[in-house]
Amino acid sequence: MGLGDLIRDAVGRLAEAGIPSPQADAELLAAHVWSLSRAELQAKMISDTGESAGGIEAQDRFWALIGERQHRIPLQHLTGMAPFRWLELKVGPGVFIPRPETETVVDLVLHKLRELSSKGISHPRVVDLGTGSGAIAASIALEYPAAEVHAVEVSTEAAAWAQLNFDNLPQDASSVILHHCDLRDFAADWRSDPNRAAESFDLVVSNPPYIPPNMVPVEQEVREHDPDIALYGGGPDGLDLPTAVLHTAKEVLASGGWLVLEHAEVQADALAALCSGDPMLEGVETHWDLTGRKRATSATIQGPRRGAVQHALKRTA
Repeated sequence: MGLGDLIRDAVGRLAEAGIPSPQADAELLAAHVWSLSRAELQAKMISDTGESAGGIEAQDRFWALIGERQHRIPLQHLTGMAPFRWLELKVGPGVFIPRPETETVVDLVLHKLRELSSKGISHPRVVDLGTGSGAIAASIALEYPAAEVHAVEVSTEAAAWAQLNFDNLPQDASSVILHHCDLRDFAADWRSDPNRAAESFDLVVSNPPYIPPNMVPVEQEVREHDPDIALYGGGPDGLDLPTAVLHTAKEVLASGGWLVLEHAEVQADALAALCSGDPMLEGVETHWDLTGRKRATSATIQGPRRGAVQHALKRTA
């Protein structure tokens, strides 16, 4: 069987199993097995001589992966990789698979970091609360290497994946400092170190768990394979952890510091109202993703805070 015939057969099997993107999944799994880029694979399919599918061992491995995908094992778990912006992140069981919509949150962060640079903060300190695979923190470290990047994760499994992704960053990226703790405890942990008790952050970013308990994901891959700790935000509306992010941000941000929080579209108005009613927050904005949904909220810390003066002197020095 040639490579083109092999993949056509696989596409049919995946389609019958209800996989929403059978062509892409079959090609990506084949590219993984034969160590090709998807473009290289497609070129081989076009010029298929009937001998391009390699040996029986490779074909057996391919069909085994197709079988697992038919049973709705996530594609990213089968390949061990998830694309995110300019990165290929290592992922697997125990960690939330990063979604494309979170890439727009990174865009917001990069825009704000450039704005801070124009105000004289050339080496900003950033923390990603609930980093999961490390997608946001790793992207900031790669795309804005002047930043000092920290990441917080409570799950032992997810923290291991995040550290692996941080260790695999290109040499021209900044390093990421991983804190293995609950995002609700991070402010106290940070202040407990006398060497950094007076230090604050310029920017907080977070894509925390936020799904309400009655909104079980429809997708089988998400429902059965993304860890519950990364999905459900706590409380009847799923806002316990997003609210905790706001509390932690107010504790660790310097005066004038900025926070941005990803959330579900249905939570946008509630979070905007919560931030607008907080006397420590100003400049509250709602941000839309590329599909036109309200998926992030940002705000700025106002008023003098502990460590703000020392922080400003150090970060602009």
